[in-house]
Amino acid sequence: QVQPVESGGGLVQPGGSLRLSCAPSRSIFDIYAVDWYRQAPGKQREFVASISSEGKTSVVDSVKGRFTISRDNAKNTVYLQMNSLKPEDTAVYYCHEAAGPFPSDDDYWGQGTQVTVSS
Repeated sequence: QVQPVESGGGLVQPGGSLRLSCAPSRSIFDIYAVDWYRQAPGKQREFVASISSEGKTSVVDSVKGRFTISRDNAKNTVYLQMNSLKPEDTAVYYCHEAAGPFPSDDDYWGQGTQVTVSS
């Protein structure tokens, strides 16, 4: 059993901010990409953001301009800065270690951290 560990979730009002952290099980330089996914109640898990071993980033269209994925190389930590949060952002957020561009048994998933956006 190998898992990244997420933290930073919580309850926040609409328009607020949260910063999620992911501590990967492996070096960020040895992982093809570290991704954030989320799963809202009754919905499928969806991709949110990704940062590659080279530091290239991408985010899903629905969070562009609001969410930023980044990393601290010294801490081997990946962050998801979430600003201007909306109720529809409410979900369990998961950190994902991608071993490659396609699903693999070497992909690792965290247990998730709950983000609730509500007034």
